[in-house]
Amino acid sequence: MIPFLILLAIIGAAFYFFLKKNKNKNIVAENFNVDPVLLQKHVLFYAKLEPANKQQFEEDVKYFLSHVAITGVNTDVEDIDRLLVASAAVIPIFYFTKWKYHNLREVLLYADTINMQFETSGNKDRNILGMVGTGPYEGTMMLSRPALRLGFSNQTDKFNTAIHEFVHLVDKSDGDTDGIPDLLLDKQYVIPWIEMIHDNMNQIAKNQSDISTYAYTNKAEFFAVAAEYFFERPELLEEKHPVLYKMLAEMFEVESSK
Repeated sequence: MIPFLILLAIIGAAFYFFLKKNKNKNIVAENFNVDPVLLQKHVLFYAKLEPANKQQFEEDVKYFLSHVAITGVNTDVEDIDRLLVASAAVIPIFYFTKWKYHNLREVLLYADTINMQFETSGNKDRNILGMVGTGPYEGTMMLSRPALRLGFSNQTDKFNTAIHEFVHLVDKSDGDTDGIPDLLLDKQYVIPWIEMIHDNMNQIAKNQSDISTYAYTNKAEFFAVAAEYFFERPELLEEKHPVLYKMLAEMFEVESSK
């Protein structure tokens, strides 16, 4: 009987601290001030929106921060980090007003790049900028804080690690991270999309494309890399890859950049 009571006490204490921990996170989120000036300065997607859409973007950022914890791992999480993580989450689904990240509970922000053991120091294969957790880490995203900031500070490249990882989450929402997102793709476009992926991957393999060679890894990575390019440099993508741009614009319900 006594061991059973001790077990109940442990469970009760764990549950109490769990609630307390999450309550504190929610209080922080509810009181968080979404600063339009910071968004205008650091998030190009937001800066290009019409005033009414900017207000919606701010509300979406606030909603995300009230439902997903952002936790620093050996690093502090500043307001700008929260804004950038939330912006990266909102951008791919901005025109899908009813869709939320039900497959995400927490974003872990690391001081530097990590390896598969989530280490941020040493030189042992520490080349991961971001990843979506699986198995025991389901519902968690890992991001390098420097990569997060670089993705938004450099507006002339085609890369944004955080957007890349959130696109993986969108892709994963149908159960498979396979580069064929049911959320965005009507059934009649699945085969043309797959053919488009293969065509572009062949061009990458032949060094005949300006799309990152990382897109050649598999269909899921191609989709995430192409989406990065789409949101970071839409005008350039439309110029260099008009057919791919058109397909992505239809997927994300974004008007032409021209």
